[in-house]
Amino acid sequence: PLAAMPNLFVLISLFVCGVSTSDMSQNAHSPSESYLMSVWSNRLYLYSAAALVFGIWLSLKMALKKVNCPLLMSHLHSSVKKDDRDAVVHVSGVKIFYGSQTGTAKAFAKELSEEVKASGIPAEVIDMKDYDPDDQLADECTNKAVCVFLVATYTDGQPTENAEWFCKWLEEASTDFRYGKTYLKGLRYAVFGLGNSVYVGHYNTVGKNVDKWLWMLSGMRIMTRGEGDCNVVKSRNGSIQADFLAWKVKFLNRLQALAKGEKKTCSGNCKTGGSCKNKRKEGHEQEEEEEEEEDLMESSSDEEESGLQDEKKSGSVVDMEDLGNIMSSVKKAKVRLYEDATLSKMNGLKKTEDEGERREMITPALREALTKQGYKLIGSHSGVKLCRWTKSMLRGRGGCYKHTFYGIESHRCMETTPSLACANKCVFCWRHHTNPVGTEWRWKMDPAETILQDALEKHQNMIRQFRGVPGVKPDRYEEGLAVKHCALSLVGEPIMYPEINTFIRLLHSHHISSFLVTNAQFPQEIRSLVPVTQLYVSVDASTKDSLKKIDRPLFKDFWPRFLDSLRALGEKRQRTVYRLTLVKSWNVEEMQAYSELIALGQPDFVEVKGVTYCGESSASSLTMANVPWHQEVVAFVQQLTDMLPQYEIACEHEHSNCLLIAHTKFKVDGEWWTWIDYERFQELVQAHEESGGQQSFSALDYIAKTPSWALFGAHEQGFDPADTRFQRRNKTKDISGC
Repeated sequence: PLAAMPNLFVLISLFVCGVSTSDMSQNAHSPSESYLMSVWSNRLYLYSAAALVFGIWLSLKMALKKVNCPLLMSHLHSSVKKDDRDAVVHVSGVKIFYGSQTGTAKAFAKELSEEVKASGIPAEVIDMKDYDPDDQLADECTNKAVCVFLVATYTDGQPTENAEWFCKWLEEASTDFRYGKTYLKGLRYAVFGLGNSVYVGHYNTVGKNVDKWLWMLSGMRIMTRGEGDCNVVKSRNGSIQADFLAWKVKFLNRLQALAKGEKKTCSGNCKTGGSCKNKRKEGHEQEEEEEEEEDLMESSSDEEESGLQDEKKSGSVVDMEDLGNIMSSVKKAKVRLYEDATLSKMNGLKKTEDEGERREMITPALREALTKQGYKLIGSHSGVKLCRWTKSMLRGRGGCYKHTFYGIESHRCMETTPSLACANKCVFCWRHHTNPVGTEWRWKMDPAETILQDALEKHQNMIRQFRGVPGVKPDRYEEGLAVKHCALSLVGEPIMYPEINTFIRLLHSHHISSFLVTNAQFPQEIRSLVPVTQLYVSVDASTKDSLKKIDRPLFKDFWPRFLDSLRALGEKRQRTVYRLTLVKSWNVEEMQAYSELIALGQPDFVEVKGVTYCGESSASSLTMANVPWHQEVVAFVQQLTDMLPQYEIACEHEHSNCLLIAHTKFKVDGEWWTWIDYERFQELVQAHEESGGQQSFSALDYIAKTPSWALFGAHEQGFDPADTRFQRRNKTKDISGC
């Protein structure tokens, strides 16, 4: 059986069994056995050759591994790193908080949200009143979100109603040791404030405070605070919308950088020459907005630094006794630089004004808003609108209270203004504060001739739209095309217009009577005003506190201005009127104070009107509950008249919820003469102009008898019997008009 096995196994078996080669050699050997024996005897050489081959193979394998391994590992490492980078989220989303009163900040928040979503980052718009900062704000420090705060400044520098609690909590937390200075560490935030620089002492106060309080709690500001200015004169970009747009572009760029994991790079201007470290070296008060001051301080620092370097190069040593002189020189240099910068700025402003580069009052956004409300805008700061009473009288459905009290023809009355700007932000403003505000004229100015010409043209075009309308009386339509009266009470403060006297003279030259309304904040302008047919002053409250609450004036000295305006009105010889607007639960209890104000200005007439509810507005907290009933207005007027010995109730217009108190000098032989002889007025004012102001006239020189239907107590209640009373049914009431 062994012979049948391979020869190699035979040899191995013989070796294991102790059979020596000598024994084997003694036996007969086959050729194969001889070959195997030869191999066995030379086995050392074979082992060496095999080891050499294995060694070469192993060396080559190790060499190839050393070459390929770094490339492979690098490829694997980059793949893993890329996967990790894709997995790491640097910005989980953007939360946009808004504090808004009129809706501007809310609109900005929605606009920003859409832009952020379009860039691929989740965004959420949050009303501050629906957010509990005590429970939720700390979570924003760890969820990698970016918080944006769009906050408006409201009356007296206070937060808007929906942001009151949030701001109160934030202010208290910033100084409460229980929260600690690092309570909001890790919170990334940006702030954009909305305000009006006309309110000098309160401009963007809320935005500045929110930014400061977040910073005090160790929040990380990702970019400079933005400020939007409703005052187009001082707005950096021409309007608050343009201010927000400029800030929004910067924010979106910064957000994209954060989303990529980029950090804010050094500008390369570090004075230390080293790398930037995010140290809090400067206080919160030194904002980046103060560009000129920062540039000034940068220059001063550079000069000081260069001086110190020169000292260092020269190897000189500064004596302690000379240190005071050095610091004094540096201080003087800073003062000189500051004076030069201020002078340059003043020269720049003067140059801008001299070159006529003032901005327009009406911004594109304001133009769009006013156009939607039915205004026909004129030039850059004027407007005209068709009064609802003009439409009513064209159809023979009755005229306004001026028709009842003073005999104007409502269908021939043009309601306009040469200045859309106002110095107050009254709570009952029927324009919902879409018009600009200001305390002085700082805009481009259109000539009075152009304003009047365009106003007449636009008014006539609006009248022409009623041609052929069912119910419009043809004779009144033709009369309506010829304007006879002008009510300068549309919106704003007409007396602010620098050429108001020229405008009034132009009206009179066209035989158009003038009814001018002012808000009693410009006493000098009242004194310098040329004669008008009838001059009004709005007396919306009788005490300083209530006037501030209702009118929300821009002037800090609003009360002295108010009183001086009433005195100025008393100096006028033509017809003067106090216009009292009663707001239930606000100013109807101030009877004695009203009587004292009437005694101060001695007006010819006092119009007492219940406030008109102009619909829900975020700019005002008024509701229908603040609108007094006509019976309540009558009761108020009766009580007030009892306190005024020289005044009586003369007329009533129940449809407008309005009554007229007249001075008894207009009651001749027991009959009221409150109406106006308009032709006689035109004769008197023409004579006045031709005499250069030497020939004066008084209110009693152009009176006309009041018809019986217009008197208080008549069963018509002030409605002209020549017209037909029309009752609206199931239709929204049109509350526009003078």
